[in-house]
Amino acid sequence: MTVRVLLVDDDPLLRSGLKLMLAPEPRIDVVAEAGDGDEVLAAVDLHRPDVVLMDIRMARLDGIAATRLVRAQPHPPAVIVLTTFDADELVVRGLEAGAVGFLLKDSSPSEIVEAILHVHAGEGMLSPSVARQLIAIVAGDGEAGERRVAARARLAELSPRELDVANAIGRGASNAEIASELHISLGTVKSHASQLLAKLGVDNRVQVALLVQEAR
Repeated sequence: MTVRVLLVDDDPLLRSGLKLMLAPEPRIDVVAEAGDGDEVLAAVDLHRPDVVLMDIRMARLDGIAATRLVRAQPHPPAVIVLTTFDADELVVRGLEAGAVGFLLKDSSPSEIVEAILHVHAGEGMLSPSVARQLIAIVAGDGEAGERRVAARARLAELSPRELDVANAIGRGASNAEIASELHISLGTVKSHASQLLAKLGVDNRVQVALLVQEAR
């Protein structure tokens, strides 16, 4: 089964480049393109993608607002944020809006393919380097103190093992890496991850990572 992908970017050359980059990958099928955020819902409804590669900065409707609209739909596709910037405040807002991954536009073809396949499999795409950058961004927030207290209170509701999994997610670890680190099965990691999502009231593991960073 191939992963159906929608490309959303206001630069037609970049969309063409991404499409050409993904064309050799048999597990991925680019089913549609959109040139602005206000075209996304119609494209999602018509083409039913599994994953959306979403630019953040667009003229009419930015990727943050478009991501919120997409994630509010029944059975929404996963959204991966695309940006030319390293992790900035807009990227954090995009992740908080429900995106489950983050990619720089100059990422290698293998990194883009890996991100698409990871999020389709239910894992967020937040590399350790991006996780470190998010720590700095969250720490510099003017409301960091209040957010830290609130985040710690939410994490306190987790069991010790769930907290171990949450902290590993916050470092950008994959399910396989968490299983190896904690000496538990992959299925057990997935079970703990699902339980902590429900307890924390978040939609995906990237939001768990943000919460862990806020708690530090």
